[in-house]
Amino acid sequence: MQAAIEEAKKGKDEGGIPIGSVIVHEGEIIGRGHNRRVQSGSPVLHGEMDAFENAGRQPASVYKNSVLYTTLSPCSMCSGAILLYEIPKVIIGENNTFLGEEKLLQDRGVAIEVLQNPECIQLMTRFIEEYPELWNEDIGE
Repeated sequence: MQAAIEEAKKGKDEGGIPIGSVIVHEGEIIGRGHNRRVQSGSPVLHGEMDAFENAGRQPASVYKNSVLYTTLSPCSMCSGAILLYEIPKVIIGENNTFLGEEKLLQDRGVAIEVLQNPECIQLMTRFIEEYPELWNEDIGE
């Protein structure tokens, strides 16, 4: 989770939204990313999507044996990618500030672990207070 938090901090330092993610296969990080919607002018570069992009083309067997760490509960788009690539486990930093599609993931057999990590909560709480319009844009409101 610490690597995902570091990614979230990179996003914040770049002027973006502080959400980070890493994909781990057999104990090694194969993809890391952070929300880059603002920085790249992209509608889809959430932290999880950026981690998938940076993992590059992988055989299905790699993703089926990986764990995705994310600082915030995954939205419907990111959950769709998790399901598409059959990631079996997702470890979530926090879901206090945003509850994504955890039930969908669980219903489809994905193991979910929510840490309620204080650093993740603080990063998002502060960001939402300081930039509510940017946060609402990111979650489609």
